[in-house]
Amino acid sequence: MSNIEKIRVLIAEDQALIREGLATLLAQQNDDLEIVAGAADGEQAIEFTRRYRPDVILMDLQMPRVDGITATQRILREFPQTNIVVLTTFETNDLIFEAVSAGAKAYLLKDARTEEIATTIRAVTNGQSGLSPSVAARILDEFKRLRRPRASAKLSAQEGLTARENEILKLIVEGKSNTEIGEQLHLSEGTVKNYVSTILGKCQVKNRTELAVKTIT
Repeated sequence: MSNIEKIRVLIAEDQALIREGLATLLAQQNDDLEIVAGAADGEQAIEFTRRYRPDVILMDLQMPRVDGITATQRILREFPQTNIVVLTTFETNDLIFEAVSAGAKAYLLKDARTEEIATTIRAVTNGQSGLSPSVAARILDEFKRLRRPRASAKLSAQEGLTARENEILKLIVEGKSNTEIGEQLHLSEGTVKNYVSTILGKCQVKNRTELAVKTIT
């Protein structure tokens, strides 16, 4: 285990007890997580990102000096490869959308189990996104509500998607899984995965969450 590649994690949380507790619990999860620093506010998170170059940042939203969403925007402008995981007590639709639009790869609530947080850290490092179940339900409902008529058609024309890709895009935005898309369109799950990868590439986004945001904005 000593030769395993470490995932470098920065914790941005203004409450010292939570920050230090998270660091301790995550360090106990597995040898693949390395806590490089803890930031007490958004400004310090930006400073420590420059200093330590973490792979993943656990980002609280409500912090002094610079809030988590502003810090996320500034960090990703300078270090676009950094993976931001929001970890907060707030789950209002506005905050969820602001965080995702700012570039956060995942949005978890602070009542999440340590194992779930660790799993999400690994997932975003591998190019995936993650939302806690309650947050996922909220954001998908909001996507459906805000989606403008013919938004998918507009995206298709701009990005050069085929008719089938556009059809799959609409189902992705509706929150359908690969299995559900395959069942609805009578395609194998492997075929759907290939289509999804192609759509993400053509739309120049990294994951389904970014794709949905791009479709409705």
